[in-house]
Amino acid sequence: MASTGRRLGNACLVLASCLLAACAGSGGGTGSGELKTASDQTMAEKRASIRVQLAVGYYKDGKYEIALDEVKQAIAAEPGNAEAHGLRALIYTAMGQMALADDNYRQALRLEPGNPDLANNYGSFLCQSMNKPAQAMPYFDAALRNRAYQTPVSALVNAGMCSIRNNNGEAAERYLLDALRYNPALQATNAGLAQIYYERRDYPRAGFFINRLIETSKLDNLPAEALWLALRVQRKLGERSMEASIAAQLRRRFPGSPEYLAFERGAFDE
Repeated sequence: MASTGRRLGNACLVLASCLLAACAGSGGGTGSGELKTASDQTMAEKRASIRVQLAVGYYKDGKYEIALDEVKQAIAAEPGNAEAHGLRALIYTAMGQMALADDNYRQALRLEPGNPDLANNYGSFLCQSMNKPAQAMPYFDAALRNRAYQTPVSALVNAGMCSIRNNNGEAAERYLLDALRYNPALQATNAGLAQIYYERRDYPRAGFFINRLIETSKLDNLPAEALWLALRVQRKLGERSMEASIAAQLRRRFPGSPEYLAFERGAFDE
């Protein structure tokens, strides 16, 4: 069951939104005790901000080489732009260049060590892309300690799912229950809590979160690992009709997946 938990944790990690909202140049001061605003930007900062916004658009469209070129120009205009380095880390990750992604995350955090979005994204990278969940956890906690952090639910969910990968069910439960206070309908939160309670053999509680997952996300939108978990929970609860419905979804949408192959051989308790 631990391997299933790792797959579920891997699938449900959430990236912070700040870097994809082109928020470069939003921090810092003007030297007069005031917060920095758009009118305080230098021409170099404005050029960098425009390039970052263009890079974000190309990144979202999957045009990674063009996005990389735009963000390189942003960094050339403003070498100290932490958000640009963080965005370049995301692009390199999508391109499979993990060493370069790691270098850029580290540089971004050297430039803005207190940036919670960068900390959350780097923690997600370490956990998901580098399979280093223990090293990732301090970055999620650093993000959560920042009272100005606008999207703490992202770090809470990431910390919870990464704790599952780290085989720490108690910590995972704590983070994910905290995440429920912000958004009880998040797919990752409900799937993660269902996984925790399933592994504890607390099937009624696992069923509660699986049912909420199905109600809020719908079977058609669930990935293979979530469907496989839902199927096994319903099986433990004796819900044969729902089990058959989920099995049909798994067969139709993911016929070659490891989850469906496990279903075919009856490996419900692996």
